[in-house]
Amino acid sequence: MKKIKKALLKFCLIFVLLNVGLFVIFFFDLDGKLLFNVVEPFLKKHYDNMERKDTLAEAYDLDKFPKYKYD
Repeated sequence: MKKIKKALLKFCLIFVLLNVGLFVIFFFDLDGKLLFNVVEPFLKKHYDNMERKDTLAEAYDLDKFPKYKYD
């Protein structure tokens, strides 16, 4: 009986601490701040440096479709 009470107390304590941690993340919008300050600049840096095809350099013909070919 003592082991069951001890295990149940540990489970309740872990559950309460997890709830408090999730509430703090929600209340202070820590997930949004992480995305805005860490993930977004990393993605911007990565995708802004990608090579892109210069569509203005290609000749424009009315009767032909452009070739959308990427290397």
